[in-house]
Amino acid sequence: MKTFVTLLIILLAISFNACKGPRGLPGLDGRDGANGIDGESFLGTVFEIKDDFTPANEYNLRYEFPRSFKIYDTDIVLVYMLWETIHYNDNTYDDVWRLMPQTRIFNTQEGTLLLQYNFDYTLYDVQIFLEGDVDFRTLSSGDLENQIFRIVVLPADFAAQANINNYNSVINSPDLYINSTDKINLKELAQ
Repeated sequence: MKTFVTLLIILLAISFNACKGPRGLPGLDGRDGANGIDGESFLGTVFEIKDDFTPANEYNLRYEFPRSFKIYDTDIVLVYMLWETIHYNDNTYDDVWRLMPQTRIFNTQEGTLLLQYNFDYTLYDVQIFLEGDVDFRTLSSGDLENQIFRIVVLPADFAAQANINNYNSVINSPDLYINSTDKINLKELAQ
């Protein structure tokens, strides 16, 4: 029995070694990119949401990740707020995104009041909310209505080496591939 198994192994080894064919056509060259560690690329996802802070939603916007989206315990969730849009004479513009939390300071007759746009998240959702000692009902429509946020989900390894304070630096990194950018109007979803 031992000689049969040994003979079978030798025949299989010879058979596999003999399975060589002609060399195929050369493949396409890879795409040129910034020099970095070979094989290192990261996958990120961006969700853009738009909604109003109101007394009805208790000045709290809640966004549930789609069921098809998988977020891992090691992922980092960042939220950027569209702070302003700069328009230029040649009809172009730049959006200014700020990493949250962001604080506004109001100097009033009663003293200095603070408003903070803040967020928290779980593996299932992100909540963006207002905090501070200012009466939210006295805020202007510019502080409350049509607020646009970008929720960015990144692998922790990428976030550790990136300048996360600069939205454009994160999104345009040659080491990051953005899976998708979904634009969601929360008001339309609620209807």
